Amino acid sequence: MALIDVKVLGSAPSPYVNRVQIALNLKSVNYEFLEEESGSRSELLLKSNPVHKKVPVMIHGGKPICKSLIIVQYIDEAWTDGPSILPSDPYDRAMARFWVAYVEDKLWPTLKGFLRAEGEAKAVAREQIMEGIMLLEDAFAKCCKGKDFFGGDMIGYLDIAIGSFLGWMRATEKASDIKLIDKTKTPGLFGWAERFGSNAAMKNVIPKTETLVELAKTMAPRAKAQ
Repeated sequence: MALIDVKVLGSAPSPYVNRVQIALNLKSVNYEFLEEESGSRSELLLKSNPVHKKVPVMIHGGKPICKSLIIVQYIDEAWTDGPSILPSDPYDRAMARFWVAYVEDKLWPTLKGFLRAEGEAKAVAREQIMEGIMLLEDAFAKCCKGKDFFGGDMIGYLDIAIGSFLGWMRATEKASDIKLIDKTKTPGLFGWAERFGSNAAMKNVIPKTETLVELAKTMAPRAKAQ
């Protein structure tokens, strides 16, 4: 079998980079991971993504593709032998994209806001993040159709988009007095998270909770200074 020329430029703690790694693992695509040092940008990154100058970037056959969700969709279209990532049904595909946009535009920014907030603002952010989690619980019940994942029998587009943040969710739970995914309050998400995390595609992808907790401590002063 010919070697596949795939490189991923990224940072291991980045959930956006993790999305690309998970998608490639699901498709059983071998790739070379090129770690970008924190606070700096390599010449290859600047050349490959001159518009945003950010990771992740996937280079396939010498051609760079940027932005995590665009890369995931590219992977799904480029390697058709593996399991499909996006739903085949147009309505299911639209709903997956809708909830992915919700995660991008609302849930993840709210989670970051909670980590950075203090005092009364933290209480408000706490309510907002819990409301968002409950919306996802309802979305899972509708999207999974009684099966294991948002995508049905197998991990799909929405699973990757949400699952890439599981490490940071667990780090938030450990660092703060909050339970985001609870066996009693969110049984659907709780079971989904267990299944997602134990899937072979997650192996050595999402960093350990303790690593992310320590990273969050170093990031907090920088976030306040901005």
